[in-house]
Amino acid sequence: MSKILSQLIEALASGKVEVVDLTQPLGPDTPVIELPAIFGSSPGVTMEVISQYDDRGPAWYWNTLRLGEHTGTHFDAPVHWITGRDLPDNTCDTIPAGRLVGPACVIDVTEDVERNPDFLLSAERIREWESDHGKIPKGSWVLLRTGWSKRTTAEAFLNVADDGPHSPGFHANASRLLAEQRDVLGVGVETVGTDAGQAGGFDPPFPNHHTMHGAGKFGLASLCNLDRLPATGAVVLAAPLKIVDGSGSPLRVLALVESGE
Repeated sequence: MSKILSQLIEALASGKVEVVDLTQPLGPDTPVIELPAIFGSSPGVTMEVISQYDDRGPAWYWNTLRLGEHTGTHFDAPVHWITGRDLPDNTCDTIPAGRLVGPACVIDVTEDVERNPDFLLSAERIREWESDHGKIPKGSWVLLRTGWSKRTTAEAFLNVADDGPHSPGFHANASRLLAEQRDVLGVGVETVGTDAGQAGGFDPPFPNHHTMHGAGKFGLASLCNLDRLPATGAVVLAAPLKIVDGSGSPLRVLALVESGE
């Protein structure tokens, strides 16, 4: 075994490196994004027992699952959006595995979101963050820490009003900066999707999806425990199921963090 991998195993065993789970539990109570009635909607999670130590299978337990690809903590592949539909390696089964692991840059805007649930991260704010923490490296996951995962009910999490949902996200100029000038792997959020709740009315509509996926980048939604990560220094592993022609997938997102940071 290589020295580097041996050191990692030793650090994990000793607790010097901690594994932080950034994933929400997935089940029938998991909130699902709500779209206008004219569009097709994703179902919630349903589980049906196939057998549970009974006549249908005396020694084993397993279930049939029904859910949309973009349910719970999930991965958005480039093919998920029309701008990424013709790119190479744009589906869950064709993305090279090496592109699913990278350093994390965590931008904390929780105080802004407490004041304004429609807060948008701007390119200017990203540059301010970089003045404190250094330029965002190529191949990074940029994670937007908003505190939104602390909302424990579906009603509060989706936060839908008469004029649609209200939740934070990215300004179009921030998505362009990250995708085109910083060449990130993708972005991650604590909300149900990687665009702000009101983004359907932006120009272009849903600009983070439009820009990120058009550039072959990825999205991670419904993350949690971002408050346990440092601004820089963590490594994130975000591997979707290898679904043939998959536009996305529920996944378990893990971060490696040096203890004490």
